[in-house]
Amino acid sequence: MAFEEFGSLLSEILSHSPLAAGRPFFWTIIANPKAGGFTIKQRWKKHLAQLNEYKQKAANKPARELCGPSETGRREGGETGLVFTKARGHAKEITEALIGEASIKAAAESGKRPFYFIITAGGDGTSLEVMSALCGADENIREDFAVLRLPMGTGNDGADSFFLSETLNLIIEPPELVKQRAVRLRTASGKGPFLAFNILSVGLDAFVTHMTNKMKGKLPGDSYKLWVDVSALFYDKIYKVGVMDVNSDSVTLNEKLLLIAVGESGKRCYGSQRWILPDDRNVCALRQMPLLRKLALKGLFSSGTHADKKEAVLWNSSRVELKSQYPLLAQMDGETVLLERNDFPAVIELTEPAINILGKRDRRPSGLINDA
Repeated sequence: MAFEEFGSLLSEILSHSPLAAGRPFFWTIIANPKAGGFTIKQRWKKHLAQLNEYKQKAANKPARELCGPSETGRREGGETGLVFTKARGHAKEITEALIGEASIKAAAESGKRPFYFIITAGGDGTSLEVMSALCGADENIREDFAVLRLPMGTGNDGADSFFLSETLNLIIEPPELVKQRAVRLRTASGKGPFLAFNILSVGLDAFVTHMTNKMKGKLPGDSYKLWVDVSALFYDKIYKVGVMDVNSDSVTLNEKLLLIAVGESGKRCYGSQRWILPDDRNVCALRQMPLLRKLALKGLFSSGTHADKKEAVLWNSSRVELKSQYPLLAQMDGETVLLERNDFPAVIELTEPAINILGKRDRRPSGLINDA
């Protein structure tokens, strides 16, 4: 019942959106039914209230003509276009089907081309699959798409806002479309490439992500926080922390590093709002340090106040090349891969702007730290 109501309310809001005015407007809502925004009762009740509030706000705007669920959304999800993911990779399959639908329409239509709006309602994994599929589409077809990522997961670090009300407001008061880049990891062995749309990183934090994913559903509460605590104690007993050669256009490092994180931009977080990139700089490296220092610093990532500590190096770069003495885990928006010795040198780089989103905003909560 909760899912049906979610789809009904959201489709009603969408039918009044002025986004891509003057064009046929088709939406698809791709939802993970296991996401915390649906399954945690307190969150769902709050989300339901916000959906009803924005349904009333949307009703004050004219109803659109030539709008509704996409053919793919209607076929898989019914009259509201709400499609539930059934397994890993399903969101990617749905998006690829939408790209195929758009390609056929673009070839057949003689008038205004339809505009496809994809709403993700899940965690970072759902949005990663959708964005990755769109990145692989022809550039002309990508112009017919935009994505809005609702904060319906647990952490929602890659969502377009941490608050559902703010993302719903983007539907009825859409800002100018802008294009988001991806962060791409390429390896010497040809493994990959791998994409992220929030933060791509290697080292300790990727280990935390790997163990969180591995134990998901088996441990109660915030298992990410648990593995942050465990990793501070045991990471360099499991993975050797060796010297990394890091080269970018502005910074060169040759020392033992615990992690390197590269964001699509600055002012980005991961691991349920841990502000690894708290200001405008999009790269952070963290030096190896004694155990007691790790324990003292790990809490600073929630506020971003690690940025002025001697162990942290932050800078801006569109390309970072790295070599490691030992194998390393990498994580891309919560998905992990092991980089072996033959994968180095590896390159983490920003792509060209590729995917339409509804405006860039300062996602960092006020009062954390001053910009550098």
